[in-house]
Amino acid sequence: MSATDDVEKAVAAAFREEWGQVVATLIRVTGDWDLAEESAQDAFAQALDRWRRDGIPRRPGAWLTTTARHRALDVLRREAVGAAKLREAAVLARDEGPYDPEYDGEDSGVQDDRLRLIFTCCHPALPIEARVALTLRTLAGLTTPEIARAFIVPEATMAQRLVRAKKKIRNAGIPYRVPPAHLLPERTTGVLGVLYLLFNEGYAASSGADLVRTDLCAEAIRLARLLARLMPDEPETLGLLALLLLHDARRHTRVDAAGELVTLEDQDRSAWDRAEIDEGTALLETALRRGRPGAYQIQAAIAACHTTATTAEDTDWADIAALYGELGRFVPSAVVRLNRAVAVGMSEGADAGLALVADLEREGDLAGYHLLPATRADLLRRSGRTREAAEAYERALELVENDAERRFLQKRLAECRSA
Repeated sequence: MSATDDVEKAVAAAFREEWGQVVATLIRVTGDWDLAEESAQDAFAQALDRWRRDGIPRRPGAWLTTTARHRALDVLRREAVGAAKLREAAVLARDEGPYDPEYDGEDSGVQDDRLRLIFTCCHPALPIEARVALTLRTLAGLTTPEIARAFIVPEATMAQRLVRAKKKIRNAGIPYRVPPAHLLPERTTGVLGVLYLLFNEGYAASSGADLVRTDLCAEAIRLARLLARLMPDEPETLGLLALLLLHDARRHTRVDAAGELVTLEDQDRSAWDRAEIDEGTALLETALRRGRPGAYQIQAAIAACHTTATTAEDTDWADIAALYGELGRFVPSAVVRLNRAVAVGMSEGADAGLALVADLEREGDLAGYHLLPATRADLLRRSGRTREAAEAYERALELVENDAERRFLQKRLAECRSA
C-alpha cells in the first residue's frame, strides 16, 4: 500500500471519527454554523496534502480542530468590519492552546461539545423534523441525500429544512448549551430522535458499500449513555439506551466475513454480545418500572423478544406483533405498520402479512421505500409464490441504495427465479 493510500484512509477514518467533534467545537467558539462546517471541510482537505508531506499526526482530531480554528479565524479577520465580528475573532485568537476534548465552558456539567450541539439543534423553536435533520447533518456529517432517505422525503425538501433551521438558530440567538434541568423535558423528544436515527444510519446505512457503520453506532451509544446520566429518571432515555444496546449486541453477526448481509433468523446467536443484552434488558426493566411507557421502551421490548429467544424458531412473533400494535399508538407511521405486517406474517401466516402490506401499497406513504416491496417479496417467497416474489424483488432492487442490501436482494431474486 502506498503512502498516498495510507493518508487517504487516515483522512477517511478521521472524518468518520472526528467530524462531529471538530464542527461542534467550532460552533461553540464561533457561533456560526456555516463557518464551522466550511472551516472543518477545509481542514480535512488540507489534511490530504499536509499529512502526505509531514506524516499522519499522532492526534488527528487535535490537528484538524486547530487547523479548522485557524481557518475560521482568518475568515473572521477578513470580514471583521463590525464590532460583533471583531469580538468573534478575538475569542478565536485567544483560544490558541492545544485542543482539549474535556473543555467545558458552560455551567451545565456536561463536558461534551457534541451533546451540547444536539441540545442546541433540538431547541423547541425548531420543528421536530428540522431538529433531528440538522443534528444528523452537523454532528454525524451525513449528507443531505442520506438524511432525506432516513425521513423518506425528497432531497430538495430536506435541503430547505436544513437552511431554514440554521437561519432560525442564528436569527433567534439560540444559545449553544445544555439547558437547565427544568427545560430538559421540552427538548427530550428531539434529542432522543437524533440518537435513534444516528444509530439507525450506522446499523443499516442508507447508502454506500458497507451495511454497518460502526463509528456511528458507537457514537450514538456513547451519547445515549451521557444522556441517561444527565436524565436518570426519564424512562424513555433508559428505553433508548436499552434499545441501542440490544440491537448493537447483534451487530457483528449482521454481515459475514465477506461483508454480505445475514438475516436475523440465520445469525449465529452464540456470537451475540451477552453483556450488552444483559445490560439492555436490565435497563428496560428499570425503565418499565417507572410506569410511563413510551415508543423507545416498546421498541426495546421488541428487540428483547429477538435477543432473548434461544433460536429463531423460539421467537414469540405474536407478542412482537402485539407490541408493534402498541407502538403504533405512540408512533402512527407507515414504517411501524410495515414492521407489524412482518410480525403478523410470521405469527399468523404469510397471507395475513401480505394483506397488511397491500393496504400500505394502496395508501402510497412508503412509495420509493425499498423495504416495502422487499417485505412483500419475502412473504411471497415464504408462501411458495416464487414468481410473484421475483417481481417484488426486482422492484426492491430498483429502489435500494446500500450495496450489501442490493447483493442480498439479488441473491434472493436468483433463488426465486431458479425455483
